[in-house]
Amino acid sequence: MSSIKDKYLTHDNGKSLNYYTTSEGLDLDCGEHLDELTIAYTTYGTMNADQSNVVWICHAYTANADPIDWWPGMIGEGKYFDPNKYFIVCANILGSCYGTTGPLSINPKTGKPYYRSFPLTTVRDQVRAHEVLRKHLGIKSIWLILGCSIGGHQALEWCVSNPNLIKTAIFVATNAKTTPWVTAFNEAQRMSILADPTYQNDTPDGGAAGLAAARAMALISYRNREIYNRTQSEPAANNDILDGYRANSYQRHQGDKLVDRFNAYSYYSLSKALDSHNVGRGYGDFKTALGRITARTLVIGIDTDILFPIDDQKAIHEGIANSQMEILHSDYGHDGFLLEFEKQVVMYDKFLFGK
Repeated sequence: MSSIKDKYLTHDNGKSLNYYTTSEGLDLDCGEHLDELTIAYTTYGTMNADQSNVVWICHAYTANADPIDWWPGMIGEGKYFDPNKYFIVCANILGSCYGTTGPLSINPKTGKPYYRSFPLTTVRDQVRAHEVLRKHLGIKSIWLILGCSIGGHQALEWCVSNPNLIKTAIFVATNAKTTPWVTAFNEAQRMSILADPTYQNDTPDGGAAGLAAARAMALISYRNREIYNRTQSEPAANNDILDGYRANSYQRHQGDKLVDRFNAYSYYSLSKALDSHNVGRGYGDFKTALGRITARTLVIGIDTDILFPIDDQKAIHEGIANSQMEILHSDYGHDGFLLEFEKQVVMYDKFLFGK
C-alpha cells in the first residue's frame, strides 16, 4: 500500500476499492521480476452470463482505479456507462501510487519501500498486470475496452497482444508509439524532479517541489495557447501590473494540487513507461502490430490536442482494418477527453449502437 491519503483512492474514500495480491509476481520487459504483485481495482455492476456487458476502462497518467472519481460525466448510475447495464472494471496501473505495486510499495527483498529502486516498467508490463487481474476475475471476453491518453496506450497494447479477447475498442487522444515530442516533455519534467534534492531522500514526500514544477510543465501540453489566453488573461484593471499574473498563480495552484494527491517517485516511473510506449516493439513496426487488432474499433482525436495531435490518431485508424475515426472539437486540448462528455456520448452511441 502507498502512503497516499485514502480519500484520493476512490470517489467514496476507498470503500469501492479492491485488492488482489499474488506471490507469483510479474516478469518485466526490463528483465527484472517483481516478487509480489498487488493490483488495486474497482468493479461496478454485475457481469452477465455470456460476459457481453464487460467494459474495461484503462485510466490515464495520474488517475486512479475509480472511473467515477475522474470521469464522473461518463461513469455511474444514470450516466452513459451505467452499472445497471454494464460490468465495469478499472485497475490502477503498475507503478502508480494508488494501491497497485509501485515505487512506494514494500520491496519483499528489503522490507522497505522501493522508491528510486523500483524497476523500469513499460505500458506492456501494465497490460500484463491487467491480464493477471482479468484471469483472477474470471473474465474470458471483454465486450468493450476504452482508453484515453495513456489509457489508450494500454488498450492498444492489449488489443495487439490478445486480439481474440476484445470485441470492441475505443481509443481516445492517444498514439501507437511515443513521439520525440512527448518524450521531450517527459524529460523536462523528470529534470525538474531530479533538480529537487529531496528526491534523493527516498521518503514519501521526496521530490514534492520538483513534482509541482513537473505538473506545471505538463499542464501546458494538456491544454493549448488559445485556452490559456482566454481563461488566464488579466482584467482591464490589471493593465499596468508588473508581476503576480493570473497565469502565475494558476500554474502554481495546479502543481500544488497534484503534490497533494500524487507522488514524485510514481510520476517519474510512469513517465519512463510512457517514453518506451511502442506497440510495434517485437513486431517489426507499429503498423504491423496494429494489423493484429481484430476488434471493431473507434479512434477519436481532439482537434486542439498538441500532445497527441490528430496525425497520431490517423496513424492508428489507418493501421486497423476494422476501424472508424471521429474528430472531437474541443477548446480544451488534450484534456478535452476529461471534459467533453456530451460530445463523446454522441460518438459512442453512433459507433456502438448506430444511433
